Amino acid sequence: MAIVVNLDVMMAKRKMSLNELSEKVDITLANLSILKTGKAKAVRFSTLEAICKVLDCQPGDILEFVED
Repeated sequence: MAIVVNLDVMMAKRKMSLNELSEKVDITLANLSILKTGKAKAVRFSTLEAICKVLDCQPGDILEFVED
């Protein structure tokens, strides 16, 4: 099983850069980049909530389950 992170898709839809999202969510650029590339092993609900609030989306818009 795999969880796919579609953060880049939502950022593109909202025309928001990684730097801008990083500032608005108050998360380091490095950590946001790890999440965006799908290399993160975990994400805090508070971080996910902040991202969803800034991007005006649902968690399911960012995270997707894909079977192998």
